Amino acid sequence: MKKTTLPRDKYFLRDLHKEIDLYDRKLAYLTNYVDFATPADREEAHGKMLAKRAPLEKTARELAASGVEFEQSELPRSFLA
Repeated sequence: MKKTTLPRDKYFLRDLHKEIDLYDRKLAYLTNYVDFATPADREEAHGKMLAKRAPLEKTARELAASGVEFEQSELPRSFLA
């Protein structure tokens, strides 16, 4: 059975931006509201969340650089800073 690849179009990029924004909100919540036993536990959780977010950001930046169109209003807040 042949695997189908996802189309890498503006809609894929929009969904990728939404997912990155979700991870940004999760990171903010983790930083501000979650209590950890030790600072090392906090850093570990933060690192895991960043590890999940990093490939999404890399893909989004590659798609934007390759010319896939997108709306400025759809960018994650972390990309605007």
